[in-house]
Amino acid sequence: MEFRALDPYRAELEARGPLEPVRRALAALHVVVRADHGADESADAVDAIDWEATMRLRRRADGLGFGVAEAMDTAQRFRIGWPAARRLIEECGRLGLAHGFVAGAGADQLAAVSGREELVAAVTEQARLIQAAGGEVMLLPLAWLARESVGEEGYVEVYGAIVSALDGPLYVHWLGEEFLPELKGYFPGDSFARVMALDPHKVRGAKLSLFDPAREVHLRRDLAARDQVLLTGDDLHFRDLIRGAGPIERHTTIGGRRVALGDFSHALLGLFDAIAEPAALALGFLAHGDAGRYEELMSPCEELGRWLFRAPVMHYKAGLAFIAWLNGLQQNPMLFAREERGRDRAHLLRAAELAAAAGCLSDPILAARRLASPGIGREHL
Repeated sequence: MEFRALDPYRAELEARGPLEPVRRALAALHVVVRADHGADESADAVDAIDWEATMRLRRRADGLGFGVAEAMDTAQRFRIGWPAARRLIEECGRLGLAHGFVAGAGADQLAAVSGREELVAAVTEQARLIQAAGGEVMLLPLAWLARESVGEEGYVEVYGAIVSALDGPLYVHWLGEEFLPELKGYFPGDSFARVMALDPHKVRGAKLSLFDPAREVHLRRDLAARDQVLLTGDDLHFRDLIRGAGPIERHTTIGGRRVALGDFSHALLGLFDAIAEPAALALGFLAHGDAGRYEELMSPCEELGRWLFRAPVMHYKAGLAFIAWLNGLQQNPMLFAREERGRDRAHLLRAAELAAAAGCLSDPILAARRLASPGIGREHL
């Protein structure tokens, strides 16, 4: 296995000196589970999560220059339930992260949604809790709308009611059916464009996770015209989407932060969980206008992303936990409710090879020892 060394890049970037970031980058991070609870698929997530290790992942990302995207799909949001998601948000808020955090607001405190008014009230309740914790609000996709086959007008009315009830900044998350099959047909007709145009002073951007780069380029241009940003969630094509097709044209302010605008995407990626170290360097070189070094670092990261996020896409989190384990960031490679079983050993071993080639394994000796382990490595894979 060939391990890529990042020290030469660090030294080169340090010699150039720090510059203001040209892209906002947020890392959606997984949760670490305790070995004594992870095997119990019926365990309560609050008890199953290793909170200390989970928060260490957040502090690490912040230290590398990333904002944190909390309680989203990467954190198994649609499996862990609202009590665990609420604690994630509150614990993250207590960290005092230098680069801030956004968190997902949905309606999963309800056992079932009875109608639109109840849906709006539930999302609003969660959003206010996020803001009270010091975070910005990401409006999660509302699966009830898709299940009920609500039309374009209904989407606009529901999102309009949510936006009217809240202060900004708010972001809208458009998650593809590859991640959650029940979201097929989400944002019917022109509903997405209409929602984004409701109140651009509050709705400051969107996260797109559709694996459709051409559509993303079209949408980000529409958003930029209203001083809104697009956060790419495309873990397959992010290199070129983040680099973009032109220079910074102007800046806007979102949540007290100065954010660049132009024909490029900012980023909110689950893959940053695994590629944080080389990606941080790549973004640093991009700030210096060095597209060559940026691509040199990001290209193997994108290759890793294409492997981890291959179909069935929803199992990508197994690779994130596995790479974190190889890096010594957690004591086991498991996910809550043993969701890592969605990937086989061959898949994870190939992920390790690609991670090493991308510079994502910071301790080659530890990684090699864990890969060769006759105990935990085989037991959990």
